Amino acid sequence: MTNSIGQNWLLLRGLARESAHWGSFIEQLQLSFPNATINVLDLPGTGRFNNEASPKTIKEITEITRQRAIDNNYLQEPITLLAVSLGAMVAWEWMYQYSNEIRGSILINTSFANLSPFYQRLRWQTYHQVIKLLSQKDITRRERAIMELVSNTPDIANKIGHDWADIQHQHPISFSNAFRQIAAAANYRPSDTKPKPPVLLLNSKTDRLVSPTCSEKIQQKYQLELKRQDWAGHDLTLDDPEWVTRQLKDWVKNHNAN
Repeated sequence: MTNSIGQNWLLLRGLARESAHWGSFIEQLQLSFPNATINVLDLPGTGRFNNEASPKTIKEITEITRQRAIDNNYLQEPITLLAVSLGAMVAWEWMYQYSNEIRGSILINTSFANLSPFYQRLRWQTYHQVIKLLSQKDITRRERAIMELVSNTPDIANKIGHDWADIQHQHPISFSNAFRQIAAAANYRPSDTKPKPPVLLLNSKTDRLVSPTCSEKIQQKYQLELKRQDWAGHDLTLDDPEWVTRQLKDWVKNHNAN
């Protein structure tokens, strides 16, 4: 079906992460949607844009990201957004401001300031870990510690921990940009109006960084579909990419059949 959900993907990562952190998930997504176009974009202040200052609001981040999608010809047809955490806030704002450009969105482990308190959006149990990470100067140790915080699969840190360190060495994100992104996420309060494009929420029941109740609050507020994974961490596409792609395929198939 031409121009249907799942035909033209755009993927957005979360806080202090870049497109390279999708890793092998891009290949798995392509295998699940062999005829689809899959593109990725770094948010301002990350990845190839790490030398610029990240805006302090989700709306500004969205405007810059959208313009870059236009510049790269990613919006010649409406897109399906797949986004994690802070990236999912950008996806939500994009749907709200430019609904005609979006076929649908899948939002993973995200949260909104008007629906969940700060101690759930960044779980109080992880505060000391986050502070320790921000003060860690050794990039390899920092990235391994981040992976251990966002993943519930111990073997993953041993397998690809060095890959994340290499990413950070190539495109280091500054402390100021990390804090700017935190500020943008912390203050994001979207409209009470439900976006026009269809939305699927995915979350991890055992997310140690963001409380899973945050996704549940969004689901209840806007009456959206929510699928819960039982054991994975915050980085759901890292811990259980097969489960994620199954949810995507089922959701896309159901919507395109209507």
